[in-house]
Amino acid sequence: LETLDYAGNCVQARVIGGDYYDFLDMGPGEVGFVLADVAGKGIAAALLMASLQGSLHSQYNSQHTGSKDISQLLASVNRHFYKHTAEDRYATLFFGRYNDATRTLHYVNCGHNPPILLRKGGAVERLSATATVLGLFSDWECSVAEARLETGDVLSLYTDGITETTGHNGEEFGEARVLDTLRRSQNLEAADILQNVEIAAQAFRLGEQEDDLTLVIARSR
Repeated sequence: LETLDYAGNCVQARVIGGDYYDFLDMGPGEVGFVLADVAGKGIAAALLMASLQGSLHSQYNSQHTGSKDISQLLASVNRHFYKHTAEDRYATLFFGRYNDATRTLHYVNCGHNPPILLRKGGAVERLSATATVLGLFSDWECSVAEARLETGDVLSLYTDGITETTGHNGEEFGEARVLDTLRRSQNLEAADILQNVEIAAQAFRLGEQEDDLTLVIARSR
């Protein structure tokens, strides 16, 4: 893309994990961002995430779904996830579609941690939930929101393994430290911003890593 630089990474707490991120080719000048977190840990969570990923790609590639209709796509994914998982299993998910020509991100936040949009001038916006989690309810609907990214803006998508990283006296790394690191790294490339957040969280951590750390950074240029 001409107007966006982006990177993602997952540092798993165990051999296999329950976090998932993806970049989808949605046609010329468009990219889809996916970040998801399945409730639970270990093999069970990993299997559910594999099912979610497979369903998402299947529906995305289906001619009947219409890959650019985010709400229709995610409704189909929810039906599959609800039908094939236990009653108490669910996933939070953020799905965004960015258009290079308009610099616009259309997104659905399914009960996930609100991504942070740090504007070049220092203002902060949070892309709050527009739908409930996937897999808990057979009747599911969402609204699609949008945000325009200007040159120098940085968007951070992350799972709660980042913010809930625990340091001394049980204190959590928290959103404020994520934001502080983003501010200090704002003029860097997306991959470098991502690395700085990971390093800051891991340096803060006391003891072993307890949860997957997954992060996607997109920087407008």
